[in-house]
Amino acid sequence: MLAQQRQVAILERVRSTGGVRVSELATEFGVSDMTIRRDLEALHERGLLAKVHGGATTAGPGSTDEPGFHAKSVRQLPEKAAIADRAAQLVRPGAAVALSAGTTTAELARRLVDVPGLTVVTNSLPVAEILHAGGRPGQTVVLTGGVRTPSDALVGPLAVGAVRSLHLDLLFLGVHGITERAGFTTPNLMEAETDRALVAAADRLVVLADHTKWGTVGISSIVELAAAHVLVSDDRLPPPARRVLGEHVGELIMVKATGAGRATRTPTSEGTAP
Repeated sequence: MLAQQRQVAILERVRSTGGVRVSELATEFGVSDMTIRRDLEALHERGLLAKVHGGATTAGPGSTDEPGFHAKSVRQLPEKAAIADRAAQLVRPGAAVALSAGTTTAELARRLVDVPGLTVVTNSLPVAEILHAGGRPGQTVVLTGGVRTPSDALVGPLAVGAVRSLHLDLLFLGVHGITERAGFTTPNLMEAETDRALVAAADRLVVLADHTKWGTVGISSIVELAAAHVLVSDDRLPPPARRVLGEHVGELIMVKATGAGRATRTPTSEGTAP
């Protein structure tokens, strides 16, 4: 078997099983471990798989990888529900709030349908539909225009222009990733610009992000960690993340996914949530 044929077979195996071991591949193809390692190195350099000790796994998503709304909506459901329950407690009747695009903010929208006198500005098609279908008659829902993304966000100049003239009490921001260096990030350049416009329009920023967002980096930074007045996450957030976020965000609130609404609060020197 030629090297190219072997590498195609290896790549198919990785994609179907999620990972392979050097020793097993060497036995299967009747070649040395060193030959398999060269094959894995060649595939790794082309970005087709990720090398790990003793083998290889599927390549992780790139910084511009943007899963669709439906694909994200079935992930971390208990965590998102608990985060949304806690975030809803920050909303007062008659407030003007913004909800960015995202599956966690969509969960929050379902908990806001009964808040009287609420004005909601959003660039999320699912959020607008949830509030339009189930919201109180006295609520006002403002949907920005813009170009639709795979995550059902409306972005671009129309969305930014619609937001810039507004003055909002709260922004609930969903994010793709969080790191100490990059801050809060997204895989879509135009969505980052739209999100920054929403941040500028709001008096307070509340970021909603489950534990899987820690360590993930999108191509574009939205804002630095210190811009968040409140971050609501779940209690599976790893200790290093808790330390970093506790030092940078105004207040870190962690909730238990098995007990929505029972939150532990970790305030920093900037004070408490509204």
